[in-house]
Amino acid sequence: MKNTFAVTAIALASLFTVGAASAASLVTDQQVQEQNLQSIGTISVAGIDGSPTTIREALSQKADQQGASQYRIIEALNNGNYHATAEIYK
Repeated sequence: MKNTFAVTAIALASLFTVGAASAASLVTDQQVQEQNLQSIGTISVAGIDGSPTTIREALSQKADQQGASQYRIIEALNNGNYHATAEIYK
């Protein structure tokens, strides 16, 4: 029973690790220039009530869905709820 639990726990942990490794990463203007990243469009998230970390997670997830590996925040507003726009890169 303990072995089954341990195997299940390791399998679940590896799923989370793989998911985290594939998340689009936040880059700076300088990194975009230095790495000569090519834009593939923009994404936006809105109505998020939370911390800046929550916004970055939502942008990363949306960038992943669009096939991007990196994103750069180009607009962020907070009027009770956050709104953010990011340029995405392949």
